[in-house]
Amino acid sequence: MKRERLTFLQEWHKSSARKPLVMRGARQVGKTWLVRHFAEIENLTLLEINFEHHPAFATLFSSNDPSEILLLLEARFNRSINPKQSLLFLDEIQVFPELLAKLRWFAEEMPELALIATGSLLEFVLKQHTFSMPVGRITYMHLEPLSFDEFLIAQGQTSIVQYLDAYTLNKAVPPVIHEKLMQFMKEYMIVGGLPAAVIAWAEHRSPSDIHQVHTNLLATYRDDFAKYREQIPIERLEEVLVSVPRQLSKRFIYRNANSEVSSESVKKAFSLISQAKICHPIKSTAANGIPLGAEVNDKFFKSLFIDVGLCSSALGLALHQLVALDELVLVNNGAIAEQIVGQALRLLFPAYQEPCLYYWQREQKGSDAEIDYILQHETKVIPIEVKAGSAGSLKSLHLFMGLKEYSLAVRINSNTPSVSKIDVVNSLKNPVTYTLLSIPMYMISRLHKLIDMVE
Repeated sequence: MKRERLTFLQEWHKSSARKPLVMRGARQVGKTWLVRHFAEIENLTLLEINFEHHPAFATLFSSNDPSEILLLLEARFNRSINPKQSLLFLDEIQVFPELLAKLRWFAEEMPELALIATGSLLEFVLKQHTFSMPVGRITYMHLEPLSFDEFLIAQGQTSIVQYLDAYTLNKAVPPVIHEKLMQFMKEYMIVGGLPAAVIAWAEHRSPSDIHQVHTNLLATYRDDFAKYREQIPIERLEEVLVSVPRQLSKRFIYRNANSEVSSESVKKAFSLISQAKICHPIKSTAANGIPLGAEVNDKFFKSLFIDVGLCSSALGLALHQLVALDELVLVNNGAIAEQIVGQALRLLFPAYQEPCLYYWQREQKGSDAEIDYILQHETKVIPIEVKAGSAGSLKSLHLFMGLKEYSLAVRINSNTPSVSKIDVVNSLKNPVTYTLLSIPMYMISRLHKLIDMVE
């Protein structure tokens, strides 16, 4: 596989101001593989410690002196360690979260040693920690499931990714290329971006294998629920895990997960699963300007699942159902399309920044409206409407653009790219004029570049 975050790791390693790196992300998104691959291509001696497999290794880190710790590691691994040519990899560090505090001493006293720590439930640990985090002495990197580009490369489609990299809006996408990309997008809808599923599909192209992989991955997440047992009944976590795919594209309602228990208990379960990065909230914003988080309404939010493939599996969508479909979607009124778009938008954030998505809604009698996503592009607010097929009403978008008086909006659908001037009267009987950039789902990763082309 090729992972785009590898470039971030290489730049981190070359930096003269390098600090220990903490890699954050859900279980099974490929953190361990990426670190091993990075060490291999950079020709670094890898010192890997998995604290779930070898908890006794934590005793080697009792000192605050990195030199002393290194001597103990040399004795344990029976090898000489050159800090400048080595990578110390602390995997599943959430088992001993207090070790995160030790990273400050490596940052201050042994910066020449590259150090990466990862953990599958790290977000939960960081929120609950009672120790002193080495603020300013560590670097974060967030890892998500594979992007559509990474999925294509895993299928051997490097040339078509290069075509997308070179694409400009003044060129038409040939129908044969568009159809090929949309077919791969249908596959991505079912397979998703979790490495185990992508590898299985690349090697065997067996729908039954994919279903088995997804079943095993969901079981892995459920196994983690036991770690929350003291805080909340496992049943609440199960209910949220089932409910998130069913409530895609809608405002998340706690009682829809279980109407017979308190909303507060479901809310806590959703929070815990979000901390584990199995799902993500999409926050409601007034969208009057940036930062988008300054005007959030905490009463309303939508949700994304960790991965579109797992989501499709949970909803019972299989590859054989897509054979006769001319357009991508047709499931849950386009909910899967919003999952794909949201998953792609999260990857637009820099590796060091935790992704956060927003949407806009208006609840007013006679003129309710909703914009699927709100994006910040430099200093501008960009509304994004997701249309499952090639057509669809833009009533909400016309209303939003009239109220906010922004100049550019984005529509994501199944058509080839286009730029058009919109001049309409919206539902409030007001004239509205703006520019609409329409792009297919396979171009979301290049959205910022395409917006710059329009402007």
